[in-house]
This record gives sequence, structure tokens and C-alpha cells, in this order.
Amino acid sequence: MEPVINDEFYMSLALDMAGRAQGQTGINPVVGCVIVKGGAVVGLGTHLKRGSSHAEVHAVRMAGDQAEGSTVYVTMEPCSHYGKTPPCCELLIEAKVKRVVVACEDPNPVVAGTGIERLRQSGIEVKVGVLRERATLQNEKFAKYITTGMPFVTIKTASTLDGKIATDTGDSKWISNEQARLQVHSMRHRHQAIMVGVGTILADDPVLTTRHEGVEGQQPIRIVVDSRLRISPEARIFKEGASQVILLTTSEVDPSRIELLKEAGATVLPCGDGPQVDLKVALQELGRMEIGSVLVEGGGTLNGALLKERLVDRITLYLAPKIVGGAGAPDSFNFEGIHRMADAVRLDSLEMERVGDNVFISGIPVWPNERETGTT
Repeated sequence: MEPVINDEFYMSLALDMAGRAQGQTGINPVVGCVIVKGGAVVGLGTHLKRGSSHAEVHAVRMAGDQAEGSTVYVTMEPCSHYGKTPPCCELLIEAKVKRVVVACEDPNPVVAGTGIERLRQSGIEVKVGVLRERATLQNEKFAKYITTGMPFVTIKTASTLDGKIATDTGDSKWISNEQARLQVHSMRHRHQAIMVGVGTILADDPVLTTRHEGVEGQQPIRIVVDSRLRISPEARIFKEGASQVILLTTSEVDPSRIELLKEAGATVLPCGDGPQVDLKVALQELGRMEIGSVLVEGGGTLNGALLKERLVDRITLYLAPKIVGGAGAPDSFNFEGIHRMADAVRLDSLEMERVGDNVFISGIPVWPNERETGTT
């Protein structure tokens, strides 16, 4: 079936382009821009890197003189402030475009509708909300960071049908299939950091890098939650991979241990005065380091602690058609149990797909009181 040429058609193209830059823009949003005149695409642009030109700049440069009188499709409201680059709304005004179609407003409080208002004040027709839901989802990580200063946290786990992430001997290779594992490397590419608990390091000695056959991937920062600094300075995470390694620990650890691990190449970050890492403080510290998204690939203890503290923004699960049983086999989420099914944490805005013989499930966690109040 031939696609219908309308606002949704061109906005979909802009969103497709923006999506290809996921993982490249740091704490900035991914944005795509398409300029159309006389029924033809005359300009295309995508924001590729924080501090570099925005999508509108690339598209206007490509369009040249044809930008005058054109329609501009942009996946997020053109910025109205001077940051690392000049405001894009002024660029569009100077280019004398006729119409601007915006998918969603910029959640940045510094912008928050002022770019749209500036365009309208200049006599430019503005339409807002075309493919809004898709555009909002595309920048969910940016929205969380820019409004709270804390990174967007995604838990990724793979389990058997009976909810186990390993057998009772600790064997976990492999629960998910090869197709699912390839998708996980794409998830790593799209997050600024990977987080695991020290138990994962001690059990598996992983490198935590992004690997794609034949092509390079973005290498996220590697974060280990290690309250007692049990990690060995000889761990592979220090020997392989070029990205930064951050150890989250407490103020109670031996200073000599800190120095030893710093010599191995770690950045050691005390987070809390108690015997365990204060995960909320840890995420606040990571936010101050301009880490805007974290993919958690830890075990049930870390997953459960984050869920209990309500510090999780998205959960993704690969469900494999296997059953291993065992009372001692670890679960995906290990935390103080919920006593009533009505109080269970539920996933909303579900995405599901079949990945070979695995099932991929992704959703936003919703806690009972949030359902009662209607907040998310």
C-alpha cells in the first residue's frame, strides 16, 4: 500500500532520522528535521552530538534559499535560548519559513513552549502534536534528566519461565538466545552507562562493552555498585575496554583500598555513610557527572533494591522458554515481598515482541499509589 503524503509522513521521516542518533547525543535529546517545499524534500538534518549543530541548522543549510516559504517538520520544539548553540527558532525566523510542524514540546524548563510562542509571534504558522506519543517516547531519557537532574534508569533482565536468572549453581549462560543478546548490545549503545552489582563482576568477570559484528558501537561508561570494594584490581573491566569505570561505594571503606582501585583505573565515588550504597544519592551523583541514562544489567539484589526505592524508569525482560526450578536459584528481583496482589508493581505502556524463541517485554513500572492518584 502506498503511504499517504501528509504531515505524519514527513514527521515519521524526521523521527526515523532522529532515532538513528540514539546513544550519540549524551544528555541532549535526539532530534530530526525535514524541510519540504513544493512537494519535495529540500532539507534534512539530525542532531548528532552534544555541542554540535542542531537538526534545524543542518536542514536549513541543506535547503539554502529554498527554506524561504517552506514547511519545517521537527521532532521537538525548536530551542529558544542560547546554550552551547544559538536558538533554532531565530534561525527559522531568519530563513523566512512559512510553517513549522512540531511533534512535541521541549521538556526543558528553559524552553517549555517559548520556542513555539516565538515562532507564532513572528507570523509563522505552527502545528503541534503530530506523532506526539512516538516523539515523547523517543526522548524519554532526556525528559527524565532535564527535569530531575537524575539519569533515566532501565533495568534489563533475562529469565526463565519460572523467573530465574541462573540455576541454583549460579550458571546463567545462556538464558536468552543469540538474537536477544545482540539486541542487548544495541541497548548498551543507546545508554550512556551500564550498571552492575559487584556480585556480577565476581561471578562472571564481564567486560561490559558494546559489541556488534563488523561495526563499532558506542562504548558506555561502566558502573559497579560495590559497597565494600570487593572488586579485584585485576578484573577484566579494568584491563579491557576504553570507557571509564566508576565504582559506587560508601564512606566506610578502607582508604587504602580506594587508592589501590584508583591505580587500577577506577573512579571511586562514595555514596552514603551506611553499610550499603545509597542508590538515590548514587544516581544524583551520576546526574551531576552528566550521565543521563543508565542500563542496569545486574542481578536480583540490585534490581530489587532499585525497584524498592522506586528508582526505575523502564523494565525490559527477555523471557526464555526454559524452566530450571530450585529454591536457591536467583530471581530477577530480590526485595522484601509484596503481600497483596493488588499492591504489585505493574508495567504500563507495554511493548512486546517475539525474538526467536524468546519474548521481549518492556514497560514503565507503576506503583500502587501512583495508580490511585493517576500519576506516573
